[in-house]
Amino acid sequence: MFTIEHEFDSTVITLVDEGATPLQEDVVINSFAECITIEQLDARTDRMQRITLSPEQIRDLSAALDLPEGIYQFRDTPPE
Repeated sequence: MFTIEHEFDSTVITLVDEGATPLQEDVVINSFAECITIEQLDARTDRMQRITLSPEQIRDLSAALDLPEGIYQFRDTPPE
């Protein structure tokens, strides 16, 4: 299950783990104009862990989910 909320300066997506046990903590994705943050509570330390990605990293991650094993690079212009 997931939720989508539009805040003043970001879009917030929350992913809720509904799979078989053991369940993981919710994942919260904040999409800002300049970056994307991914947060999840670390139950062992009771602290929120955060990863910050650039829009380019998200683009690469999105593409990587549908590609076979290998090394890839996006190019703005075609190679000569």
